[in-house]
Amino acid sequence: MVVKGKNQEKRTVDDLWIRMVGMTPENKRALLDNKGIDLSLVEDMQDDETYLFLPLRVMVRSAEGIAQRRFLMIIMGEQQLITLQDTEDFPPFQSAFRHIRRHPEILRSPKSLLCLILHVLNEQASKVISAVGTALEESSDTISEVTRSLNTGNSAMGIVDINEMMIDLNKKEELVSRCLESQLSLARAARYLDMEVTPTDELQLFVRSLRDDINGVKEHAAFEHDSVRYLQNAILASLNVKQNQIVKVFTIITAVFLPPTLIASIYGMNFAVMPELAWKHGFPVSILLTLVAALLPLVYIKRRGWLR
Repeated sequence: MVVKGKNQEKRTVDDLWIRMVGMTPENKRALLDNKGIDLSLVEDMQDDETYLFLPLRVMVRSAEGIAQRRFLMIIMGEQQLITLQDTEDFPPFQSAFRHIRRHPEILRSPKSLLCLILHVLNEQASKVISAVGTALEESSDTISEVTRSLNTGNSAMGIVDINEMMIDLNKKEELVSRCLESQLSLARAARYLDMEVTPTDELQLFVRSLRDDINGVKEHAAFEHDSVRYLQNAILASLNVKQNQIVKVFTIITAVFLPPTLIASIYGMNFAVMPELAWKHGFPVSILLTLVAALLPLVYIKRRGWLR
């Protein structure tokens, strides 16, 4: 791919963009040493007289829809841009190449190329967050059904099922939190790029638009994070309702059988004088008394509405 810049010199992607992937450690170290780059001294985003260093941990979504956090080191110089990635399969770069094929003028400078890379990384984060949002809508519908079934007492979902839903929500919360972390690093990188671009450069408009897009995706991630927290609270409330129903059942059983147990324990005492033992109808009366003692608490509980 060839493009003409302002100086009318032909420039290809490989001339402007050095992608350090699939290289042996020795070749990688030799290339960096040749350019005077020592990554051992780079701990965070920083710049020096020659290069701008942007270590990023970004969220990417594979073709199978699996979201992962990947490491990417971007080194921008005056003439070239260098990227170091952990694996060759990096979906944002595939998107970047498609953009370059449609708009070859992007290759006019390392700054414009960096703006494109940050843009496609932001697009990837947006896809991940949108996928999480869709999954959260399905979880919300499931939780609503669980809540309604608990209210009607016809729940077919047990404690184990609710715990599995909680584990799934915890995974989604961790994923959204990583997306927020990724957006914060992208926002910092965009600020560094903004400082590199002069106010009179036409790229300034695109950088400002990029910063707005990154903030928009960050706000979307924050919204989805709040949604996860809301669903977590909702499922915890459903779990508490389920547990309270179980405790209520055992409490009612205890309240119903406590008076008959008291009567049975009284007549089980070994006193020498117990007149009821000599009665002709003592046994039927004791049985009837036991039944009445069991029904009275049950009637009281039902009248109070505690069975609902």
